[in-house]
Amino acid sequence: MDQTGQQIFQFLSHYGYAIMLPLMIIEGPVVTIIAAMLASLGAFNVFVVLILSMIGDISGDIILYGLGYRFGMGFVRRVGKYIGITEKLVLRMEKYFSRHGGKTIFAVKSTTGLCWATFTAAGIVKMDFKKFVKYSILGGIVWSGFLVAMGYFYGYLWREIKVYIEWAGWIIFGVAIATFVFVNIYKGYQAKKMLKENGNNGEDSKS
Repeated sequence: MDQTGQQIFQFLSHYGYAIMLPLMIIEGPVVTIIAAMLASLGAFNVFVVLILSMIGDISGDIILYGLGYRFGMGFVRRVGKYIGITEKLVLRMEKYFSRHGGKTIFAVKSTTGLCWATFTAAGIVKMDFKKFVKYSILGGIVWSGFLVAMGYFYGYLWREIKVYIEWAGWIIFGVAIATFVFVNIYKGYQAKKMLKENGNNGEDSKS
């Protein structure tokens, strides 16, 4: 590792945790994967990364819940277009809550890409806060655990293969990014599927 790399590594080792948590609240998945990769290289403790990832993830959920609870649909009208939330989407998620309750939070956290809309909708309909946090934690364990495991695995490959092939690390980093993109595409597909099924159920109930 060159001198610049060593300085960056030492900086992260000393101050990385303090920087990591707020970044995880804003963009948890990407930061978690990178932090887990660095953990496999010795910069962080992987279990601390997992705990911080879960705290950051759940904190973000609670913030969205609080915004929905406090400002209702007004928040969606004013800010929704900037973060991909529409009134129509929130209304559909509200219907999903009425059928599946807390299980929706867990499913969204672990399998779909509807987190922003779902947690805002949970606040708007004033879902029981304890129940919300419970299922957010359960879903967060699955999602954060997956991200940390993936990042640590790719970091391990980087560390082992780089000894023999100098540029292998960049290939592995690219594969890690590709995996993350694929997972998000899959989650998006699952989200559309869930909404479609919910829509069909709503039509069936009317007929």
